[in-house]
Amino acid sequence: MSAIRIDHVNLVVADMERSVRFYEDLFGLRRGFEVVLEGAWVEELTALPGARARCVFLEIEPSAARLELLQYFAPTGEPLAANSLPNTLGLRHVAFLVEDLDALATRLQEQGVPIVGGPSAPPFAVGSLGRKRLLYFLDPDGVLVEAASYEQP
Repeated sequence: MSAIRIDHVNLVVADMERSVRFYEDLFGLRRGFEVVLEGAWVEELTALPGARARCVFLEIEPSAARLELLQYFAPTGEPLAANSLPNTLGLRHVAFLVEDLDALATRLQEQGVPIVGGPSAPPFAVGSLGRKRLLYFLDPDGVLVEAASYEQP
């Protein structure tokens, strides 16, 4: 079997420009591929008749995993409050490595971004990566986001 890697993580957003600004400003992600998804192929793929959405990929570098943002124009979905909780089943958060976790926490507080918890450090090393500190917060659509930094052993 050939090597595998994560290609992208998808988030459905209510306001594309607001979400793009959020992830660009916090993590330095850059716009990559952009397109409107529509037609029989996307209706078949999503099993949503009349599906039409704007797609923007955000990336750090072309070969790294990307963040795909989708804003559905039709049919629109509804936010579910339980999706913002850390213990809800399913995909629960997207995580980013940052250089200065404390500076990011301060910035989030100054901008009024809802912080769920942290910064905190688990009482164990994460494999060969060393000691981890992390912070949970919510993006503009209530998606749980983790920011983490590692202290090298």
